[in-house]
Amino acid sequence: MTKHIDIRSQGDRAQTKRAGERAEPRPPLVIRHVAAIPLALPLTKPMSMAGITIATADNVLVRIEAVDGTVGWGEAASAPTMTGDTRGGLVAAVRDHLAPLLIGEDAWQREALTERMCAALISNTGAHSAVEMALLDLAGRAAGLPLVDLVGGAVRTDVAPMWLLGNKTPEQDIAEAADKERQGFHFFKLKVGTKPLDHEIAAAHAVRKALGPATPICADANCGFSLDSARRFVEGAHEARLLFLEQPLAPADMDGLAALARDASIPIGADEGIHSQADVAAHARCGARGLSLKLIKLGGFGATLEAAALCQRLGLSINVAAKIAESSIATAAAVHLACAVPNVDWGVSLTHFYLAEDVVKAPLPLGDGTVALPGGPGLGIDVDEAAVARWRV
Repeated sequence: MTKHIDIRSQGDRAQTKRAGERAEPRPPLVIRHVAAIPLALPLTKPMSMAGITIATADNVLVRIEAVDGTVGWGEAASAPTMTGDTRGGLVAAVRDHLAPLLIGEDAWQREALTERMCAALISNTGAHSAVEMALLDLAGRAAGLPLVDLVGGAVRTDVAPMWLLGNKTPEQDIAEAADKERQGFHFFKLKVGTKPLDHEIAAAHAVRKALGPATPICADANCGFSLDSARRFVEGAHEARLLFLEQPLAPADMDGLAALARDASIPIGADEGIHSQADVAAHARCGARGLSLKLIKLGGFGATLEAAALCQRLGLSINVAAKIAESSIATAAAVHLACAVPNVDWGVSLTHFYLAEDVVKAPLPLGDGTVALPGGPGLGIDVDEAAVARWRV
């Protein structure tokens, strides 16, 4: 559940406390309209992973408008094999169940609104995340503060995103990696679990040889391995010095995870299996060395930051990730999240780079190998509503 956030700066709170004064009452930020907008955004090329090939980004935007005209935006990607959320389901969850609870309410009362929404609609974590994101963006814009300042403040001001490699041949992976290095990417993830195992092991070695020993490389199976094939991949790819292997087995195969992690020379991570703090703790007990945290899996910033804090207590590495493929709206949220969590030693996956078209006026750029924390209020991006209308379905 999202924590209540006091949007006053720390200095303002301290000054009020020292003076023994009551804070000046804040005018209500009354919500007058909530819209769920389904989109189909084109990718630059189809993305294949275990069990699925994605050709378009089927996402839902949440647009919350206050009576004074301030607008906040949120986004969630459909993820039927990860969260169970489909595009139509996200629209229905927001339109029919969450939006009616917000109309006429004060957006500053986010804790109470979140509690009410969680009681009215369980699960549907993508919908809850998109609505909370829009409420935070709305509050940030109204207060003139970046979203990260509403969720505890930044511990870093930029992040180095990784690039996903999932081509048919190692030669294609190498060529793409070289091109992306020229563009400024210096961290790569191999999509595995989709091709013959010996081909994937060979690709890991070929990419490592091409990129050199210093470039971080990891692999993500998206549940595509059996325990035997995962063991064979770990053994065969050992000399490729992968930083980690993410979600090799089915999310429910905790016994398999424990057996694999016990002897693996590559740290084993989890993604699809992480939906709660209980999942974080359970995977740590079974030997996972790190986790991928996504807002749509955990239900928003509050729950994800709590999961990140638990990771720190348990000594787990963190990868902050967006789903393939979110626009610069959700990507900006992922950057704010990545700048707020204790560590991102397993990297950051930002996915607006895979889109042929975005819905913001200026997509978040890559500069000197990093994406900077947006400095404007709220998410810090400007939505192009004409583009939203163009890609609406």
